[in-house]
Amino acid sequence: MAAARFYHLTQRPLEATLPMLIEKSLAAGWRVAVRGTSEDRLRWLDERLWLEPEDGFLPHGLAGGPHDGDQPVLLTTAAPTNGAACLMAIDGAEITAPEAAALERVCILFDGHDARAVEHARAQWSTLTAAGVPAQYWSEESGRWTMKAER
Repeated sequence: MAAARFYHLTQRPLEATLPMLIEKSLAAGWRVAVRGTSEDRLRWLDERLWLEPEDGFLPHGLAGGPHDGDQPVLLTTAAPTNGAACLMAIDGAEITAPEAAALERVCILFDGHDARAVEHARAQWSTLTAAGVPAQYWSEESGRWTMKAER
């Protein structure tokens, strides 16, 4: 069963934090799926990921192409089709407890300046932990990522 990690973004935007988390997941040997709620937003993110990191290359693709199953990182609004061991949810995308049970890691990134995003993340925390998914809450309000809660 996956460990769920909640990332409360307050200092750096999604497009700065996501590449760091993806790199760590790839270094662990995991394929990654990034689940969003809007194809337009995922296209925007796709463009940003081609630019970051400046000193490297982050291999990824948008879902719907002929090689989705081969992508180390797949940006999607649906279920991963690339054999992902890590699923990262952005912009309020849902992750169910049964999905989490089949994965190594679940990451939920949410904008700490958006009250609705914070409330949605709290609801996801409650749903996943009530289903027995171990969870950690990480905050960057001090300028460094610090684990603030664990269940």
